[in-house]
Amino acid sequence: MTLEQTLKQATVEIFNQQFNAGISADAVTINITNPDHEGDYTIVVFPLVKFSKKSPEQTAQMLGEQLKEKAGVIAKFNVIKGFLNLTLTDSYWLRRLNEISSNSAFGTFPPNGQKVVIEYCGPNTNKPLHIGHVRNMLLGFSMSEILKATGHDVTKVNIYNDRGIAICKSMVAYKRYANGATPQSTGIKGDHFMGDWYVKFNEVVVEEAKAIPNAPADKDEAQKLTSIFKEAQELLLKWEAGDPETVALWKKMNDWVYEGFQQTFKLLGVDFQKDYYESETYKLGRDLVNEGLEKKIFYKRPDGAVAVDLTPEGLDEKVLLRADGTSIYITQDLATAKLRHEEFNMDKMVYVVANEQDYHFKVLKLALQKLGYKWADGIYHLSYALVESPTGRFKSREGKTADADDLISEVLRIAEGKTKELGKIESFIAEEANVLYRTIGLGALKYFVLRVNPYKKIIFNPEESIDFHGHTGPFIQYTNARIAAIMRKAGESASLDNVSGYSLSAVERELIILMSEYENVVKSASDKYDPSEVANYAYNLARTYNKFYHESPILSAEKPEEKIVRVALSGQTGVVLKKAMNLLGIEVPEKM
Repeated sequence: MTLEQTLKQATVEIFNQQFNAGISADAVTINITNPDHEGDYTIVVFPLVKFSKKSPEQTAQMLGEQLKEKAGVIAKFNVIKGFLNLTLTDSYWLRRLNEISSNSAFGTFPPNGQKVVIEYCGPNTNKPLHIGHVRNMLLGFSMSEILKATGHDVTKVNIYNDRGIAICKSMVAYKRYANGATPQSTGIKGDHFMGDWYVKFNEVVVEEAKAIPNAPADKDEAQKLTSIFKEAQELLLKWEAGDPETVALWKKMNDWVYEGFQQTFKLLGVDFQKDYYESETYKLGRDLVNEGLEKKIFYKRPDGAVAVDLTPEGLDEKVLLRADGTSIYITQDLATAKLRHEEFNMDKMVYVVANEQDYHFKVLKLALQKLGYKWADGIYHLSYALVESPTGRFKSREGKTADADDLISEVLRIAEGKTKELGKIESFIAEEANVLYRTIGLGALKYFVLRVNPYKKIIFNPEESIDFHGHTGPFIQYTNARIAAIMRKAGESASLDNVSGYSLSAVERELIILMSEYENVVKSASDKYDPSEVANYAYNLARTYNKFYHESPILSAEKPEEKIVRVALSGQTGVVLKKAMNLLGIEVPEKM
């Protein structure tokens, strides 16, 4: 039982005995005490006064006196209106530090029997991964690690949007203008190579549209009249008909893209246990839609399209299958969801997709629930906001996208420059220095993205992400390296069991309290699907440690007990920092 649980239970017992309140632990709220007030933990008394029939101050005073006697770990308390601030004994906090230090599994929960499938990335194969995919992948990977830490059985999956008119646009441009070029012959990464032909298509279609006499004023309608657009449509029809030559080109170009994607996945450190392909699933949803028709859950519109009426749920009527019987995104997603449940029998199916698709996932969940699939209750859309540059939203149609690889290269370049500038590599050989640049650069990128709540927009500036003194990944990484250096010098330290009667300083106490909160933070991040809680916790812990480092001599402490406690504080702070950063997919160097 944690301290918070112990204090809650003691409060329940006091109120049930004194006032016959009949309350449970859920009725008691305990928080870390506000830094402006004295205390370690605060009990909010206001909800309890209806049982005591006394003022908040009187109720808090009574509760404080009885808790001090009952709990045995409270040194003193104070009352501010309806808030009871408890200060625990130094001996309690030293025991707590010892418990955390001796528990290698601290922060990891036992298996809870819950299976989770989490889908992230979901790229199109007609262009490279972009900055939006970076946020998607980092969120998906981090949430997978957090869910695993809280006892879930997690399977990471990806789906490739590998069919449709967009892919055919790249294909027709390649056929017209490539003259047999390949990624290998040009030295261009596979996904960028494919993206170049997508950009080329759009350049050509714009020029051809301008040359059409009396072209429609609407640009999209005018472009549909061009020869290159018509060729792309013909390729799509050939692909759907299984034309061998078209399918062979489609496969060859997609394979180039997959090879390029894998390079980026490896660099970012993300992975998947299972890949799905739209080309293999887009027809499977028809049976589900027909099932809904037979059950009169869905209906056929006068134009022949099949739809579902979601107006009772506050949405609208949504088409699930076109009038000509062809699939749309929702059709394939219905089938893919059912397929995954048959494969994994999961309790939760998490989709990491931008908030532009909020409506889509509401429809997906409701449609499956209407079909009677109880497992659809476990569908969760981890919706995230867009990533913008300081000058506005990134674009892709004109080839102005912030490619993931370009962004990563820029961050690594800045990391190298700033690291050299600060003289942090004087004892490093070239290979070690290159590893450090990559570790710092990727850590900066990941932390900058993950420190923000998923629902909030990010304005990403690579220069701001790499700051060894700010709210950044490199600051936390440098803190860990500082701790590692201390621990190397300290050698084998004495046990805390040898310490008695030690008086903790305010910052030492604050460090132990923060470390004690780690499991609560991880659980909260898991429940809320929000890695930013872990990210901001890691920063607060690193910031508090640096305050401790500057205020408290460690290796040169005057008394043996001071050195023992402060070395133990340092070592365990480093352990918890590593655990938190690992949940974000961020490496922390031992030396920098």
